Amino acid sequence: MKMYYSRESGDLRLNYVLFILVSYLFYNPTDSGAVQLTTSNMDTMLASNELVMINFYADWCRFSNLLGPIFDEAADKVSAEFPEPGRVVLGKVDCDKEGSLASRFHISKYPTLKVIRNGLPAKKEYRGQRSAEALLAFIQKQMVDPVKELASMEDPLLTENAKKRIIIGYFDTKDGKDYDAFRRTATNLKDDCLFLVGLGESFSRYHPRDTAIITFRPPSSTGEEGDSFKGDITSVDALSAWAGALCVPIVREITFENAEELTEEGLPFLILFHSPDDTKSVAAFNQIVNKELLGEKQNVNFLTADGARFAHPLHHLGKSQSDLPLVAIDSFRHMYLFPHPASRMEEPGLLKSFLQDLYSGKLHREFHYGPDTTHHHAAPIQIGMADNQVKGATSPPESTFKKLAPSKNRYTLLRDEL
Repeated sequence: MKMYYSRESGDLRLNYVLFILVSYLFYNPTDSGAVQLTTSNMDTMLASNELVMINFYADWCRFSNLLGPIFDEAADKVSAEFPEPGRVVLGKVDCDKEGSLASRFHISKYPTLKVIRNGLPAKKEYRGQRSAEALLAFIQKQMVDPVKELASMEDPLLTENAKKRIIIGYFDTKDGKDYDAFRRTATNLKDDCLFLVGLGESFSRYHPRDTAIITFRPPSSTGEEGDSFKGDITSVDALSAWAGALCVPIVREITFENAEELTEEGLPFLILFHSPDDTKSVAAFNQIVNKELLGEKQNVNFLTADGARFAHPLHHLGKSQSDLPLVAIDSFRHMYLFPHPASRMEEPGLLKSFLQDLYSGKLHREFHYGPDTTHHHAAPIQIGMADNQVKGATSPPESTFKKLAPSKNRYTLLRDEL
């Protein structure tokens, strides 16, 4: 077979081949790695996806450079696992180029991994293992439906979780904007409340046909009253605001699981240590805090702690489980014991005076130099002479809860954190 060649057609073919080669080298049919987020696309990305995990980094940061390729690999794995649009995206922000985004999300160390659910930042940063597999496993866990279905109102889910804060939704079916809003609200607050749903004819007596009802059931130990949502049941924002106020009470229980999150808030702890089966003192503590100390919630975290699980702080205070219940302050520098039996915490003014003595420095001063001669709000714990050897001076117990704060060994800290 004869082949005909002309210079003109040869040039055209050469140009075509070069075009194909360049296109092959620079064209990527799929966007791989984490999505680069900027001020121009951040809000759209957050509004159009159920969950967004963001790596806030700086190119000059060694830890950021180590995490970068791992995070990109995890993004590819997540995209393959959840290919549906609008579900989950892994993004990254160059904080040197996007300083306004770094400020908006209160970034103080690099790299920081934040999770945004339905447009709302999660309270905890990701601090798990930094591997692509671990990040994928974390995302998989986040995407599990947090709503558990009830079989009846005698379901063990209710009886076995009587001490938890529970949101119950009654729906005809799961098909509809009302249930979708309920589910998305649950993903935002699943760490704070147990979300349950009653579906179909078995629960028709608890709500009118074609009308969903959502209620709050408080823990049996707090003495709180239940409540029902009265707003737009299809609005995630309205439902999340209502449920959030009930799921995150002013008095919270500290556990080893949430201690890191609580320490990061940077506020001193006013803690009631109680026996595991002691509901009476927990209810009394809740009552006095809500009655007298609401104005202090910007200055202190009000917590209850299982004295059996947190025996170590008790030991630092010179106490044991046989001394429960008792009240103490952890300032993240020292621990101070309430100078009265816990049974007296309901007396008007006593707990508030205890907090005022912390703010004024009186608790610290009395621990070092003995009690003031004019007032005796805080009784020092005699555990050894201070280094100045002043008569009556003591060394206060060191904070134990600050040791539960996150390690700083994997971050580059900004100047305001040093």
